[in-house]
Amino acid sequence: MIGLIFGETDFPKYIHKKLKAKKKYIIIDLTRRNTFKRDKNSFSVSIGQFGKIISILKKNKCKKILFAGKVNKPNFSKIKLDLKGVYYIPRIIKKAKLGDAALLKEIINILKNEKIQTISSTTYTPELALAKGNYSKHRPDKKDQSEINNALKYLKRSNQYSHVQGAISRNNQVTLEKKGGTKQMIKMIKKIKNINNGVLVKFPKKKQDLRVDLPTVGLNTLKQCKVAGLKGIVLKHKKNIFLDKKKSINFANKNKMFILVK
Repeated sequence: MIGLIFGETDFPKYIHKKLKAKKKYIIIDLTRRNTFKRDKNSFSVSIGQFGKIISILKKNKCKKILFAGKVNKPNFSKIKLDLKGVYYIPRIIKKAKLGDAALLKEIINILKNEKIQTISSTTYTPELALAKGNYSKHRPDKKDQSEINNALKYLKRSNQYSHVQGAISRNNQVTLEKKGGTKQMIKMIKKIKNINNGVLVKFPKKKQDLRVDLPTVGLNTLKQCKVAGLKGIVLKHKKNIFLDKKKSINFANKNKMFILVK
């Protein structure tokens, strides 16, 4: 039995669809709207109810769990806590102040203390992690390569525990991802007349536990980049989740954009 701890985004839905008829599982549904409520194996739980989460996992003999999807950092003064939640919350708050990566790592450590192992989010979906290569007809030119290097330079400088997974470089000006995520970052970039330039780079955080929270992109990301006038997307080898691969590649080709994995 595998425990699936699901947050927002389409990635959990993809995993759910793939495992539904093939694997015994239970879902810890942390989404705001109880996305998986129609599944009889789903349990809607608050992030602060550690006792309940651990109890459900152990009752169902889940020795391994998989995280997928985005879980927004809660308002710790308002979340409902059970006894284990009260016990663990000081550690959680302390790590949350360092950033998302530190918060996730602490939750993984808590589960490890309870004899529950965290496995990679791509364990059952290896096809979503792209390897090195250019996946579109169009390739980055010299100016694009310069923009890519510039974005990577700024990503390396970012806080090791921060939420930063993405950067956009245009005309050597870099915009880093903030708490609002990739979509909000792209919205900040305005298309300049009919000129397409600039790139989106999505790489894991420096101190990120690569079992969870890998950079995720898909067709919607490509469409957002097109509206912003960006020329392409760059990902890291096998450290990404790419949804709607075929549709995304077709969209990139049609709109003379590139999809590069370094």
